[in-house]
Amino acid sequence: QVQLVESGGGLLQAGGSLRLSCAASGNFDSINAMGWYRQSPGEQRDLVATITAGGMTNYAEFVKGRFTISRDNAKNTVYLQMNTLKPEDTAVYFCRGEMRIRGYTYSYWGQGTQVTVSS
Repeated sequence: QVQLVESGGGLLQAGGSLRLSCAASGNFDSINAMGWYRQSPGEQRDLVATITAGGMTNYAEFVKGRFTISRDNAKNTVYLQMNTLKPEDTAVYFCRGEMRIRGYTYSYWGQGTQVTVSS
């Protein structure tokens, strides 16, 4: 059983900052890439940022320069520092992890955390 649990969402005004966390737990050997995605009502789930086990990062254009993804491999945790938030950043943010289990890679999702940015 593998669990990804997000935390840190909330309601804030435009221009503010928020830090999301996602902690992985359960039975797995290691974690490959981890990432953050977001989904607004009626919209598809979009990639926000990803980070490999070695720390290589990738960002969606709409968050470059504002969001920073990082991870603590010892804690099996990935973070998303979000600065200069805009109302259009309002969404449910999901964590995803690629878990290595007995030689295979499986993708797991967290339950999501709501971020609401008011104008």
